[in-house]
Amino acid sequence: MTIKNLLATAGQNAQVLGADHEICGLAYDSREAKVGDLFICLKGEKADGHDFAPKAYARGVRAFLVERELDLPPDTTQIIVENTRESMLHLASSFWGNPAGKLKMVGITGTNGKTTTSYLLRSILMAAGLKVGLVGTIGNLIDQEFKPAQRTTPEAPDLQAMLAQMVERGVGHLVMEVSSHAIHQRRINGEEFRVGVFTNLSQDHLDYHHTMEEYSRVKADFFRQLPRDATAVLNLDDPAFQQMQAAAPGRILGYSLVAGDLHGEIRSLTREGMILTLTTGQWQKDVKLSLAGSFNAANALAAAGAALALGLEKEAIVEGLENLQGVPGRFQRVGQGEVTVIVDYAHTPDGLANVLDTARKLPIGRLIVVFGCGGDRDRGKRPKMGKIAGELADFSWITSDNPRTEEPLAICRDVEAGLLPTGGEYKLEPDRTSAIEGAIAMAQPGDLVLIAGKGHETYQIFRDETIHFDDAEVAARCLKEREH
Repeated sequence: MTIKNLLATAGQNAQVLGADHEICGLAYDSREAKVGDLFICLKGEKADGHDFAPKAYARGVRAFLVERELDLPPDTTQIIVENTRESMLHLASSFWGNPAGKLKMVGITGTNGKTTTSYLLRSILMAAGLKVGLVGTIGNLIDQEFKPAQRTTPEAPDLQAMLAQMVERGVGHLVMEVSSHAIHQRRINGEEFRVGVFTNLSQDHLDYHHTMEEYSRVKADFFRQLPRDATAVLNLDDPAFQQMQAAAPGRILGYSLVAGDLHGEIRSLTREGMILTLTTGQWQKDVKLSLAGSFNAANALAAAGAALALGLEKEAIVEGLENLQGVPGRFQRVGQGEVTVIVDYAHTPDGLANVLDTARKLPIGRLIVVFGCGGDRDRGKRPKMGKIAGELADFSWITSDNPRTEEPLAICRDVEAGLLPTGGEYKLEPDRTSAIEGAIAMAQPGDLVLIAGKGHETYQIFRDETIHFDDAEVAARCLKEREH
């Protein structure tokens, strides 16, 4: 596809300086750019892609999408637009043949619950006999093929390329986690979604959005972008419901654990799962979920609401909810034995409170929690999470969780500041392996050890290196050592 054809099909007005070129690919990282690519210069928080254009040129690139004319050799073509990130979304879609228009897309946004809701909805769609794609935090799925993910919602060129693969393989439905970063950075086009789902809103990403008001506004922007014939499936129990409702231009389907268009009531709760009575305007059914916690009841309702919006039948909804046996790193039990060990991705105050509250309701002895907070991220949530652990757990191990460029002990001290006033028992142990070992070693028969923060992640990010680290692996080894 030539530059002129690409701009025309994408509906992009631009000033083109230089000759027309055949475009074979789109690149936004100079390290991955190659001959035939259009290199897109993106302005980031810490770096400006325009500064890397010479490196892309050295790798053979001769076409550049820019916001200002650059001092590049005369054999280049520069396409000047007002906003390269905005243009990239449309160019990527056109380059790959507008695959989103050939898929029935569901976007799920919110602070917590996106991943579990997406897996539940995928299970429902599969129970209905449909081919499904999934894009999310744990990874991406093209039908049954798993592809690792670098971020919750990929950059537009990567996403559109993946959607094109899905279409080629006969996938008809796509379930996508939509992060606030993706909405703000225009990685997705809200007009392409048939259904938008809102799970909840609580403190997270304030290092990026700065205030809760801004964070909430960005989430609402996703619903504002939905087409008028789309359905917004919204959590009635969350205070941000009204803001999302006001933003959505089309039909609203509310779900709730109290009352609403779609209502759920937890009949029984064990460490293995729950019985949830699901009530819609047309039918009522008891559903046996292999997921524990009221927050997972809400996730099940969100998935059921999206399925109803897509026109799926009761049988597929119930079967799909019951088929899902678990989600990696989401209240995931590790091993079996006299001590219960749970690994969970909870990395926000609300998320930690939810999983600790769920654990408290189980028939257990003491509740021991291992958790930390990420470095170079929202510092304001650290003492809040410390306070929550001090109030809800019997013993807390404050440790590292991707410290990045910060000193692990300094992060632990920030968490400690919130825990101290609660009078809760705790220990600081910046080494995460040692903290997990200590927590499992101190546990008595009947106790529950909750390892929170990293969930499915298999790495630990430090200042100068990223190492392999898997909470479940470490916990499984510790449990095995207890047996001998």
